[in-house]
Amino acid sequence: MSESNKKVCLTIAGLDPSGGAGVIADIKAFTAFGCFASAAVTSITYQNTTGVFGAEAQSADTVASQINPIFNDYSVAAVKSGMLPTSEVIDRLAAIISENSVENFVVDPVVRSTSGFDLIDNAALRVLIDRLFPLATVITPNIPEAERISGVAIQSYEDIVAAAEVMRDLGAKDILIKGGHRIEGERKGSRAIDYLFSGGEVVEFVAPFVETKGTHGTGCVLSAAITANLAIGKPLKQAIDIAKKYVSNAIAEPNYLGRGFHPVNI
Repeated sequence: MSESNKKVCLTIAGLDPSGGAGVIADIKAFTAFGCFASAAVTSITYQNTTGVFGAEAQSADTVASQINPIFNDYSVAAVKSGMLPTSEVIDRLAAIISENSVENFVVDPVVRSTSGFDLIDNAALRVLIDRLFPLATVITPNIPEAERISGVAIQSYEDIVAAAEVMRDLGAKDILIKGGHRIEGERKGSRAIDYLFSGGEVVEFVAPFVETKGTHGTGCVLSAAITANLAIGKPLKQAIDIAKKYVSNAIAEPNYLGRGFHPVNI
């Protein structure tokens, strides 16, 4: 039997039973880029396209017991974390990432749902910053997440720069602030701009801003697509560029499932 040349990607995130976000969306995105998808569930959420109605966090032991057998069996090329609900889960994950010398680690700091449901408390967020940011290849906050992490109210491009500087001071190396939530001032308009802060430079990834309700899971899919492209050997900037175009195309062709914010069309 010949060895598989598929790259294994692992998502560590919450379960969205409606399939639009979380591990199910990540698995779809990994598969779309030819990777083999594996997953560990950190929280079982109760949600659909109209909102999040609750969540039940898994214990650190339960999450670790899902992850460790994967590392013991597969050569994992890249890992993505999404919803990490408790300090204990985050701390245990950080230890596992370090022990396995994970080369490609994308941290999507999921702190609040689009419908306004808080998915992580302040104590857990502090541990996420302290333990995971230094291990991450890139972190991928959207504007509301960047505001909560940095404490900077983002109304302009200058505010985005200030927030990125705070996050770098907090230990993040490369930071992608996603621009799907438009900001006021000169950058507001017909473009959705993501900003990568890397090695002292700022790289912009630009796509048309599409007025649509087909946006459920966009953040999950973008970070998962970045993870998959890192796994197959793309450098970070190219991985982000490919992922940005992939998600933009998916948003532009909505599938109209559900009564709320339709799942992004993976």
